[in-house]
Amino acid sequence: MKTHMEVQEIFAILHKWGIHTLGQLAALDKEQLGARLGPEAIRLWERANGQSNRVLKLIRPPESFQESFEFEREIETAEPLLFMLRRFLEQLAVRLAAIYLVAKELTLQITFANSRQDEPAVAGNQSYERVFKIPQPTNDVDLLFRMLQTHLENFRSEHPIVAVALSAEPIKPAGEQFGLFETTLRNPHQLSETLARLSALLGSDRIGTPVLEETHRPDAFRMQPFSWAVGSAVRRQSPDALRTAHATAALRRFRAGVSASVLLDENKPAHLRSSEIHGKIIEQRGPYFLSGNWWDEKSWLRAEWDLQLQNGELVRAHERDGVWKIDGVYD
Repeated sequence: MKTHMEVQEIFAILHKWGIHTLGQLAALDKEQLGARLGPEAIRLWERANGQSNRVLKLIRPPESFQESFEFEREIETAEPLLFMLRRFLEQLAVRLAAIYLVAKELTLQITFANSRQDEPAVAGNQSYERVFKIPQPTNDVDLLFRMLQTHLENFRSEHPIVAVALSAEPIKPAGEQFGLFETTLRNPHQLSETLARLSALLGSDRIGTPVLEETHRPDAFRMQPFSWAVGSAVRRQSPDALRTAHATAALRRFRAGVSASVLLDENKPAHLRSSEIHGKIIEQRGPYFLSGNWWDEKSWLRAEWDLQLQNGELVRAHERDGVWKIDGVYD
């Protein structure tokens, strides 16, 4: 197949022959034209004479499930915003149901007045965007609207709203058959609404799933957003691991640590007294010095001890800046 440069060369040769119009090209002999200029010239001649056929490829444009509206006047209350969102959900639900799809997540975008081009932009206040994960994909307008309304009840902004947009991520409705001893949430939407209300009251950083941090600091964890995708909780273990687990004592931790007073004998704990536990220490292991984050203001340093009391109790305690606390009791 000839390249674009070769086609340009054919045009240059035709112009030298005095061929400047389609009619002049169509009047030439097809066989002689092909013998002199090749098969590309024949294709040009066929196009000039209307003898070429090109298959039309149909391409379906991607579906966009998005609704937006710009308010004529700036709004400062939630009522007009909720009215438009209800209308958006009704329209999106009809469009999704028409092609047998449901919404798996919603994206809410709110534009503020200071994000206009004729006003200076304020960092962090131009627009607000929030993605709502739907626990069980649905087109139920009441459920979806209640999810948005719960979030907006505690939404605050220093600037008036000038535009709002709502988009839906579609997915095919999935049917799942559970085993004999498997079950699902009785009402996942109610759980989602409860989590949204708790996040509004306590803050999003206090609601979620606790995840241990990569540090040696005891009880260090962070909260990550709740995920609806639950993996298998069953993990296979080798017989050696099971024997090790049975042979290891479990520490029953106190939340938070219990304050205690410790009598020292030659810099070693000799007697322990607290509101929960007290007695003479007959054996100890330690101190185990732990520290971390020495490079910032979150630095910490502590000395831990494993203490066995005369009555047989085995406890874990630590000392920091002269203050003793009992972390827990070994079972």
